[in-house]
Amino acid sequence: MIHRRQALLGVGAAALAAPSIVQARPRRAQRVLYLSQSVGWLHDPVARPDDGGLAMSELAMTEIGRASGAFTTRATQDASQITPALLADVDVLVAYTTGALPISQQSWQAVQAWLASGRGGFVGLHSAADTGLDFPGGREAWVGMVGGDFAGHPWNQGDPIRVRTHGDHPTVGMWPDAFDYREEIYQFQEFDPTWVRVLQSLDMARTPTKRPWAVPVTWVRQIGHGRLFYTNLGHTPSTWSDPRFRDQIVQAVQWAGGAGRIDADPNPLDQARESIRALLAWSGDDPAVADGLTNQRPAWLLDMGRRITSLIEHEGDEDALAAAVSPLRREVLERT
Repeated sequence: MIHRRQALLGVGAAALAAPSIVQARPRRAQRVLYLSQSVGWLHDPVARPDDGGLAMSELAMTEIGRASGAFTTRATQDASQITPALLADVDVLVAYTTGALPISQQSWQAVQAWLASGRGGFVGLHSAADTGLDFPGGREAWVGMVGGDFAGHPWNQGDPIRVRTHGDHPTVGMWPDAFDYREEIYQFQEFDPTWVRVLQSLDMARTPTKRPWAVPVTWVRQIGHGRLFYTNLGHTPSTWSDPRFRDQIVQAVQWAGGAGRIDADPNPLDQARESIRALLAWSGDDPAVADGLTNQRPAWLLDMGRRITSLIEHEGDEDALAAAVSPLRREVLERT
């Protein structure tokens, strides 16, 4: 396998229109605030022992930062501590969270201003996509930042999956082009391909449990002058012992903290082709057929990608799903 490194709430329109390349910050140890509060399902990596002490992932974050020299870690399981004053001493907020976090609307606006200004970055791990805020519209506000909302996990802990890595972004450079893994993987609703650059996704052709839509595993996005990284990985405790995942955390923190090029321009055309591959794999067709669609009009590809993404509305009703897939499959095959 070839490894690549070897080879919105409160964000104004002007901030969102910022250029994709900004001046990188000096390389130094980033100050990480690791938030692992659960107001909902408690994942094993963030469960603190009954007799006190830190959770496994809190210890891991501290160790990863110290061993790499890339960052220092302050751990908390109380989101109400996040205030404008605290943010002044934080470079990157890393979140492994669930449920409606007790962050006030005023503090949330401060987080958004901090991120959009480029003074801070955000790294979301696994259930950061199953999180909201404890005020009206708080779920929508959080999802609007992260870029996707939890819609179940057909792939449970221990289930075999195949992941494809796209491009040469530093936050995925430690992973092969394609690799087999065992992890719990979320699928998403409220996911807009024009928001994010997807860097890794499930390979439905090689993943036993199939869904007829693309499932992103890792993505990045730019918010004003700030940077956001998210990965689906991290549910399974053994993932935290994987040196590739640990390296990914290091690279994600450094990138979110301002190191190197942003390289976060959304790639909706690539995502549309990935959606078509998923549709064909689920239908029993050869996913490679999607490679013959490169000359199709971008407008058609984007529209097909949107229509495939919307199929998740039929999750749980296989008859309705099959009926909705059929005309899309027919249209794709007619184009080849």
